[in-house]
Amino acid sequence: MPKYCLTLDLKNDPALIAEYEKYHQQIWPEIRESILNSGIVGMEIYRYDTRLFMIMEVNESFSFERKGEMDAGNAKVQEWENLMWKYQQPLKNTAKGEKWVLMNKIFEL
Repeated sequence: MPKYCLTLDLKNDPALIAEYEKYHQQIWPEIRESILNSGIVGMEIYRYDTRLFMIMEVNESFSFERKGEMDAGNAKVQEWENLMWKYQQPLKNTAKGEKWVLMNKIFEL
């Protein structure tokens, strides 16, 4: 099963980080449905300080392009993403508006 790893930073504010984590303890049902409908079968997010690390396991129907199109047409996903910008900040050298950045695998055992 294909796996993708992505990264993003949070704003360096302990109160905002706590709020962000609280939202992720019970994501909105529409967000869960959107994730699953896109072909993502497993997702984990880890945090160290302000750095986030996401692991996505996907099935054969998943593509980033399709997920982007689905998200763009889903008002609830757009509401969620706009809310999350309160807590997130882009990594340096990312395009304007870019959030999660795909990481390159450099080692496997």
